[in-house]
Amino acid sequence: MRALARATALCSAAVLCLAAAGCSPPVRVSPGSMAAPQQVAASRPAPVRTTKILTIVIENHSLTQMRQGMPYLNRLARRYGYATDYRAVTHPSLPNYLAIAFGTTAGVTDDGPPRQHRVKGDSVISLARRNGTGARVYAESMRDHCQRTNTYPYAVKHNPWAYGSAGCASGDVPAGTPKAGRLRSDAASGRLPCAGMLVPNLIHDAHDASLATADRYLQSWLPTLMAGPDFRSGRLAIVITADEANRSSTTNRVLTVVLSRSVSHKVVRTRLTHYSLARLYGTTCHESRLLGKASSARSMRVAFGLTN
Repeated sequence: MRALARATALCSAAVLCLAAAGCSPPVRVSPGSMAAPQQVAASRPAPVRTTKILTIVIENHSLTQMRQGMPYLNRLARRYGYATDYRAVTHPSLPNYLAIAFGTTAGVTDDGPPRQHRVKGDSVISLARRNGTGARVYAESMRDHCQRTNTYPYAVKHNPWAYGSAGCASGDVPAGTPKAGRLRSDAASGRLPCAGMLVPNLIHDAHDASLATADRYLQSWLPTLMAGPDFRSGRLAIVITADEANRSSTTNRVLTVVLSRSVSHKVVRTRLTHYSLARLYGTTCHESRLLGKASSARSMRVAFGLTN
């Protein structure tokens, strides 16, 4: 009788423990059974495809300078992923932005305004809009939609949509701040477009200020962007790169970081360029067509292992 009472007490305690913890009793699996692996696989959530890209561009600093001068960004790079051989395509700024947006520099070799350089043809932005996946450029310190003239610290040479492609008047918008404005509301509501770009002003992109200033700017924005449902769900990948290295750099290598729920502790040594970023927009937002040199560029999606 004592043995029976002890067994009853142990059974009751086990039931109470399971009820309190909200757990279920273990499943016995015989040796060689496939039941356990099947159960584990079935319990894992299906990976979410990366369907949105938001790029932030820093100005005129090399890979080494950015890694040394931007500790916050460098910590994120190590946690998520970064490239060690990502190269801008030329100097100065404007043709690099055009390479990202249009897959070509369009023969531009200076930083002239849109009245001097009207780029014809499609861009990753216009194709995303046509495909129905959406596009938006968020430009800091821009006073009006699709502003095609400089009003310091806004610089139109860093806003590629102003140089061509349909829809600029409605889709090229002032960014606002991490506390209020279009980018803040789009991020919080999960309405970021497929092809997105945040253009910091000349102070916050390290053009007219230090890399430490640019790093603090990223630190003010990235937690807000990463707290939104697009990033938390795995749909959004945030790319931070630089338009070009400093002029003394012989390789034009810049630090390029990819933040995504599907990227962890990834170091990419494949040579990539701004055309690879144009290709990433293309394969994410309008797979049927890749623009210019993006069609032959190495794939950032493959290099960083972004979810297909």
